[in-house]
Amino acid sequence: MDDLKKIASEKERWKKEKKIENLPPALSDLGRPLSLVYTPDDLEGRDYQQDLGFPGEFPFTRGVYPGMYRKGPWQMRLYAGFGTAEDTNRRWKFLLQSGNMGVACAFDLPTQIGLDSDDPLAQGEVGKVGVAIDSLRDLEILYDGLPLDKITSSFNINTPAAAFLAMYVALAEKQGVSLSSLSGTLANDMLCEYISRGTWVFPPGPALRMSTDILEFCSHYLPRFYPYNIRGIIIREAGANMVQEGAYAFANAIAYIQEALKRELKIDDFAPRFSFFFATGLQVFEEAARYRALRRLWARQMKERFGSQNPNSMLLRFTGTVGGSTYRAREPENNIVRGAYGLLANILGGAQGMLQPAMDEAYAIPTEQTARLALRTQQILAYETGVTKVVDPLGGSYFVETLTNQLEEEIGKEMEKIDSIGGAVKAIEMGYPQKAIAEEAYRVAREEENGQRIVVGVNMFQTEEEKRRLVIHRADEQAVKRQIQRTKEVKDSRDGGAVKKALEALCQAAEKQENLMPYFIKAVKTYATIGEITGALKKVFGEYREPLNI
Repeated sequence: MDDLKKIASEKERWKKEKKIENLPPALSDLGRPLSLVYTPDDLEGRDYQQDLGFPGEFPFTRGVYPGMYRKGPWQMRLYAGFGTAEDTNRRWKFLLQSGNMGVACAFDLPTQIGLDSDDPLAQGEVGKVGVAIDSLRDLEILYDGLPLDKITSSFNINTPAAAFLAMYVALAEKQGVSLSSLSGTLANDMLCEYISRGTWVFPPGPALRMSTDILEFCSHYLPRFYPYNIRGIIIREAGANMVQEGAYAFANAIAYIQEALKRELKIDDFAPRFSFFFATGLQVFEEAARYRALRRLWARQMKERFGSQNPNSMLLRFTGTVGGSTYRAREPENNIVRGAYGLLANILGGAQGMLQPAMDEAYAIPTEQTARLALRTQQILAYETGVTKVVDPLGGSYFVETLTNQLEEEIGKEMEKIDSIGGAVKAIEMGYPQKAIAEEAYRVAREEENGQRIVVGVNMFQTEEEKRRLVIHRADEQAVKRQIQRTKEVKDSRDGGAVKKALEALCQAAEKQENLMPYFIKAVKTYATIGEITGALKKVFGEYREPLNI
């Protein structure tokens, strides 16, 4: 203690003698003042064993696994999906041959909101920002030549998540693959849609019910599959800062946990199968510190709030991706550099998986060349830079440890606000997180506009745009016609009576309190489409309408 007082006194002397107050100020990404230098007195009152410990041990600040990257690099994946199932199948195989560790599927907008490709409301959006999946037939083509027991799959889908998981289960049965061997993640994070992206269909109550049905089903039959991949990234990309992203993602996760506990599921039976997906910015030290803070906060929430006894329930398993909002259309080559530094922040923060946007994703679906370059960026960091040799290399840094403590406190306070409102659902209904995110997005936009937040090539070091021969992905104009034709053929060739019977059974179960997963599985096996399933459930659950006061 005396040493800390002495250091603090010497620091004040140094500041005065060196006239530190005359130096330009600096702000964190959150707009908070940053000191010029950090010293041991900034960590006064902190206990190493209680607050840091060792990797793989509570509170997991320094990493969820003892060896981290010494045993092997993170899961490297690129997010891919466009056009028809055939188009995406070819891209997946290309990426797997290039070293992609599993597949991460992007779905088009109609699929995400439960519309078939032949629905008039889907016009102009089929296959544009992801792959179109209407029925089990599409999934069979999507995974042609890809055995489900040999790869890991990640699916960014929320509203029709239960129907999609049912198709995945049906496909596994067709391939002769046991459900216990399926490995992957399903987003299944409906609450983030009400906060930010808006691809909802059903009101929050039924949406929560179906997401919990998925959790319960996976707990019984899919022990290696993650039924939740909480999408902090969607919140961050809507304009939230790193504190808001972490707080709102955790609040959503807590809501899902509470729903599961109401069904008398035991915390340690399902909590190890929770995972998260966060967006990473370019403030390397702050982003790394944020992930360290989130790990410690999650471990304490699980142990102290929910009484978990199993250390595996306390692990914050997450994938980090460089936020697409950090990429710019001007001078797209700069995005390669931005991506590399964002990946470095992920590594220093201890992510278990990473996705890397390609340099042209600011305005197009990546080409094979740019997609491979994004994957190569991860591989170079993993195998050529030495950053994987030591676990938590920033641990002990006065600056990073101070940031870690500050961010944990700020994220915790924001979570307390959500709790005081009554939880995530109540807060969303009141519009609290939506309003907070909008205000933050406005703050950042203003900082960029007035030059306080520098974006190279955009508001500083601007150059006249040169005419360049950058090859970009061109959508296949015939893909939409092929997709609609296949959907029509499926509907014409199946047993219409079986489809009707399966949808009626699904609706009857929805009116009761049964787990709907078995009924979804029966429906998709008849080749009922996503649109038909969603349309049937609308008659039972109704549709969500966002309150006008939000």
